[in-house]
Amino acid sequence: MKTYIFSIRSILRTVFIISLLHLSHNLLSQESKGSVRGRLTMVDGEPMASKAISLLELQRTTLTDEDGKYVFKGLDTGNYTIRVQLLGAKEIKIPVHIGSPLIHVEANYQMSDENVLALQEVVVHGKNNRFVQKESVYVARLPLKNLENPQVYNAVPKALFQEQIAVDLGSISKNVPGAGIPMIANQGRVTFRSRGFETEPNARNGVAGAAFSFIDPVNLERIEAIKGPSATLFGKSVSSSYGGVYNRVTKKPYNDFGGEVGYVGGSWNYNRVALDLNTPINADRTALFRINAAGTIEKSFQDLGFTNSFALAPSFSYQITDRLSLLLDLEYGQAKGTSVVRFNPYTGSNKVQSISDMKFPYKKTFLSNDLAYQTQMFNIFAQMNYKISEEWTSQTIISRANSTINGYISALNGKSDSTLNAQVMVGTTSFIATDLQQNFIGDFHIGKFRNRMVIGLDYYNNSNYFDRYHTNTRTINFINPPADYRINHFIVDSLTAKSAYRKEKNSDDTYAAYVSDVFNLTDQLMVMASLRVDRFQYHGVYNITTGETTGGIGAGGIQKGPFGQTALSPKFGVVYEALKDKLSVFGNYMNGFNNISGVDINSNPFKPEYANQMEFGVKGDLFNHRLAGTVSYYDIRVDNVLRTNPDDSNYSIQDGTQLSKGVEVELTANPFNGMNIVAGYAYNESKYSNADPSVNGLRPALSGPQSMLNFWLSYRIPAGKYQGLGAGFGGNMGSSSYQTNTQTAKVIIPSYQLFDATVYYDQPKFRVGIKVDNLTSEKAWSVRLTPQSPARVLANFTLKF
Repeated sequence: MKTYIFSIRSILRTVFIISLLHLSHNLLSQESKGSVRGRLTMVDGEPMASKAISLLELQRTTLTDEDGKYVFKGLDTGNYTIRVQLLGAKEIKIPVHIGSPLIHVEANYQMSDENVLALQEVVVHGKNNRFVQKESVYVARLPLKNLENPQVYNAVPKALFQEQIAVDLGSISKNVPGAGIPMIANQGRVTFRSRGFETEPNARNGVAGAAFSFIDPVNLERIEAIKGPSATLFGKSVSSSYGGVYNRVTKKPYNDFGGEVGYVGGSWNYNRVALDLNTPINADRTALFRINAAGTIEKSFQDLGFTNSFALAPSFSYQITDRLSLLLDLEYGQAKGTSVVRFNPYTGSNKVQSISDMKFPYKKTFLSNDLAYQTQMFNIFAQMNYKISEEWTSQTIISRANSTINGYISALNGKSDSTLNAQVMVGTTSFIATDLQQNFIGDFHIGKFRNRMVIGLDYYNNSNYFDRYHTNTRTINFINPPADYRINHFIVDSLTAKSAYRKEKNSDDTYAAYVSDVFNLTDQLMVMASLRVDRFQYHGVYNITTGETTGGIGAGGIQKGPFGQTALSPKFGVVYEALKDKLSVFGNYMNGFNNISGVDINSNPFKPEYANQMEFGVKGDLFNHRLAGTVSYYDIRVDNVLRTNPDDSNYSIQDGTQLSKGVEVELTANPFNGMNIVAGYAYNESKYSNADPSVNGLRPALSGPQSMLNFWLSYRIPAGKYQGLGAGFGGNMGSSSYQTNTQTAKVIIPSYQLFDATVYYDQPKFRVGIKVDNLTSEKAWSVRLTPQSPARVLANFTLKF
């Protein structure tokens, strides 16, 4: 046995020595030969990271690092050609010569004044303003700068929400003008307000990425809030809200080894550990891997309630050739928790009342921790970019999202001014969405006129599965609850056999084609014209219990068999850059739609519901990025809204209208070194102009406050002994709004003023900080009347490597 162990050790020692000698030989060989190294920069001198650089004669390819640098080693004497292939830009060839004795040659290149943003994300490293990151390849699907884009969008970069120790999507959205207090659904899903409409984060890197469950922000690079009805480019599946689209931009692998690991701890047993690790995985650094992961446990500030979650998000990119690249992403998440409080007050008393006066207990859930749900999310994303020519690029995308919710989900329903009962949904729900997309993106000239065009095909399939019971428990007094008021799973399970149930599945397909072109009349005047044709095929609802399929139930009756509907969605815009690359004036007409099934009293099928927006405003990026912002006015009209037929309440007519108009302001400023200001203001007027008499002329319930203000003031010492020491202070304010708003009954959500503050010390190798949310412990409620937490303290420590 000893001889055997000795032999193994001898073999391992010999292999190690041989490997070390081989490595030393290679290093010496490379050092004895020449090399070519260089740096690739944009027109303003900022580095261009993760760009393909090729050595043609040896058919070798590498990627630039975060500083835009690249290197090819081990070269013999001779003539070589460095080629730079950038999507949406002309091919660049740089001749180099390595003479004798062998030397190291520099081959740098700075881009000329042309747009190189096509299809690949360029992060603008603002030397002055840390929170300016406006350029996006997703909003227009074109190489289009923010000042050239006639559409309004807000970007919340990672640097901002890291400083704020924002550990969930709701906290990140505080920086979006008009987002309001986030609404957390019972399975952890989060939604926001936008221009008077509910909006969900259904887009991921510009394509469908819906998740009907908890979404951890551990792999987020930034959030893009794209404003207004946006169906022309994103389709109904992503932009079902007329208020806009929330696009989650994820972290991408980069050409270097690095990362960080961090811990956040705080009030109510909040504990979170997160990891971000990136590494090249081949010698030429063309294959890159990055993984983000986080585990979180927390308890509710209320008497009971908890959430435990885990997220894992690996990402792999491969520059196959200097023309062809591949990106593969995976998102896996699971969570177990209890439903947040969702209170539906009794409105049968037909009066005006405020949630703050109802004596509803702010810190009671009325439920037990054994009434928990479990969610699981599994999303796969693949994107392949191929540079066809100097003018055209192909982009192929596959996205598949799967969410499952199992367990107990609850709501508290008012039965009188002082009583309620809990309705608990028990069972399993699954959502599966598949999106296949092919885009051809061009940047070319017709004569002297520049065109930037995208031509796309889109296929989307949605499949839903339901197997659940809806159980109503006994009625109790919520002002003076009895000793045995709390509902647990034994009570719910004993009632399930007598409960209503939903056992069904449904699916639909959407086939779409779209084209969008930005035409430069002059270097400063651009017009945009876009059109989408969308064919929706609904395959009906299959009742698992009865074995019957119906083609959809509309308010105007039941339609048998499959249901199909075609919609056209145009978009137009104009931009004039009054000061080139500094100030632009814009206007747009944008469209959104939703498919409506069913028939009217005369058996005529309903048409799609349409929303049309007119908007104009000003965008600026001044004083070398020290002042950037947008001011706009919009007017949205929704037509073909269903309302009850006044002649027969069993049917609907399709002549309803909803109006929404307002002003939005966004500002990001760096008045002096180290000082940063982010601020936003949103004013929205919404009303039903032709609707059922019970709501006609009123502001829609759940549309959020009429006025909202957000700001964040930040100062970080830029130099000297205490460089990296900083502090931030911010606030979110909103006017009163409605949970219920009819001619006879109103439930008012009071105005709110929420303030946060942080102090931190940020160094190259570590970061430590402390944050207090809701400094004054103000009572506030979401549109679902979910109480928001009082003052919460969070502290974090992060190691960087």
